[in-house]
Amino acid sequence: MTLPGPVPTPVVFDVNVLVAAIKAGEHPYRSWPSPPPTSRNPHADCLGVINDAAEFALWLSPHILSNLARVLSEVLGLDGKHIDEYIQVLTDLAAASGGGLTDPPQTVGDCPDWEDNRILDLAAEVAAWVIVSADNDLLQMSPWRGRPIVEPGQFASLVDASRRARRRSR
Repeated sequence: MTLPGPVPTPVVFDVNVLVAAIKAGEHPYRSWPSPPPTSRNPHADCLGVINDAAEFALWLSPHILSNLARVLSEVLGLDGKHIDEYIQVLTDLAAASGGGLTDPPQTVGDCPDWEDNRILDLAAEVAAWVIVSADNDLLQMSPWRGRPIVEPGQFASLVDASRRARRRSR
């Protein structure tokens, strides 16, 4: 009898994490770093953690992806081809990590910012253990319904420290 491996822990990343992960350069998602060690882009480090498909399962929603596409187009000036490519990479990454794409009902109204409530809807729907965001409105709500809301650098550093400790104990 083969026992199943560990189940990845559900995690939700705010749109700002997904934007900042690629903001620094052209096509950096083809080689996201994975802690340890952490890089100078903690947002990319967060996606590197997901790319490992070891501890965390990334969950996305259609709302997050459409908001991401809007910001990438209007703020960063990316063209549709690059936006579509990045969104495909993210959805593939989420699926490979044990997470995926789901469209939760809009039930949360805990935050004054409507967009932030959509992040919280997703976290509630998938029972996310942690929410990663650089948004002050969300960060001030931590812990939200028992879930920590942490900055990208904090998330990447905690994973980095945990992995280093595991390697030392082997």
